[in-house]
Amino acid sequence: MKTDVNRIMLVGTGSGCGKTTVTCGLLQALKDRGIKAASFKCGPDYIDPMFHSEIIGTKSRNLDLFLCGENTVRYLLSENGKDADIAVIEGVMGMYDGLGFEDDSFSANHISRVTAAPEILIVSAGGKSISLLAELSGYLNFGENQIAGVILNHCSAGMYPVYKNMIEEKLSVRCYGFMPKVAEAELGSRHLGLVTAEEVDDLRDKMEALGRAAAGSLDIDGILELAASAPSLECEEIRVAPVTDRPVKIAVARDKAFCFYYEDNFMLLRRLGAELIPFSPLEDIGLPDGISGMILGGGYPEEHLEKLSANKAMRCAVRQAVQSGMPVYAECGGFMYLGESIERNGRAYAMAGALPGCSHMTEKLVRFGYKTLTANEDNLMCSCGEQIRCHEFHYSDSDNAGDGFTASKGKRSWQAVQTGDTVFAGYPHLHLWSNLRFAENFVKKCEAFKWK
Repeated sequence: MKTDVNRIMLVGTGSGCGKTTVTCGLLQALKDRGIKAASFKCGPDYIDPMFHSEIIGTKSRNLDLFLCGENTVRYLLSENGKDADIAVIEGVMGMYDGLGFEDDSFSANHISRVTAAPEILIVSAGGKSISLLAELSGYLNFGENQIAGVILNHCSAGMYPVYKNMIEEKLSVRCYGFMPKVAEAELGSRHLGLVTAEEVDDLRDKMEALGRAAAGSLDIDGILELAASAPSLECEEIRVAPVTDRPVKIAVARDKAFCFYYEDNFMLLRRLGAELIPFSPLEDIGLPDGISGMILGGGYPEEHLEKLSANKAMRCAVRQAVQSGMPVYAECGGFMYLGESIERNGRAYAMAGALPGCSHMTEKLVRFGYKTLTANEDNLMCSCGEQIRCHEFHYSDSDNAGDGFTASKGKRSWQAVQTGDTVFAGYPHLHLWSNLRFAENFVKKCEAFKWK
């Protein structure tokens, strides 16, 4: 299939260079001009897409070559970007930073090549003069890339013309504007990155401030022209058919404690026949009526332990549902909630008690990064021997992380995920487009429970 998607990718020199600030500013400026934008984030990050989504009013998506592969990345970009005037893709880390240290595999730059998305390099101009040219020259000439322009972050209106003339004259690359410091739009952070969009009380004011700054300092018309120059996207269509005769209701935990989800996972589950019903382990006292399955995603349960523990009615409802054989798919924070307790600062907080094991917070990342899961036994999501790629990002660990799968990363391997005929619960985050059978089996098992 071939689809016309006007697109650009905003890449950076490294984490903290201002990719998210510039992306949010550009998205808000586009919205203020009545231009319909679709937004995407390279890699497995959950938080940046939340900010994109708050601005554009529709869900932002992830593009991840390791988790999904080249054709699926092109397909998801095509499907979710085809009705927009422009697709804005935010890169991850430095543009060349990928899985390892030997090449740029699975980096933002790699995704740019696979999707033929013109790149605009974001670089901080703060504290630099002619050294900025050396830095930019390194990125332009280091490896194969599609850098078509530059945006200067932390740049003043007075200095921008000086930098612009210097860059365009000596490096022959176009400048697409700058972003000044917008103090009133600064966002907080914590151990997994930025705070989530839902936690920022004055988010709308902050985004509007970024949008005003972007409208006055970015070359919006030039960026639109560059996006329109991208060639048609070509990929093999991925056909997904319902696996149920009628919709099957599946409850999804969605609140400040449980908010890490890939929107394309939800799109896939709906296509397979799922009707997704949100609920809050923080606020609700019971599960939604008529459900036949549960999904508990990751998030920040450790920031809401007292309230989660105090909601005994919900903890009891979740425990009884799991013990009754209702299919449950839980990742990271959701897995921690299903266990017996979560310990933080020397105090243990009672959780659902639906699965054996206790979690505790740590001082550093545990088993961080991409890996491949291979099933050790038949389970809710797959048969023994089947594989799916995943990602982990957590400052906690469990005394019962499970042994239903063997997780492998390079030459290292270990056991992961508590599994059963109706259970998949562990630290790994799955992108279900990595192996459609996992999603198909989950929906089928939920339908089977419905008719028990």
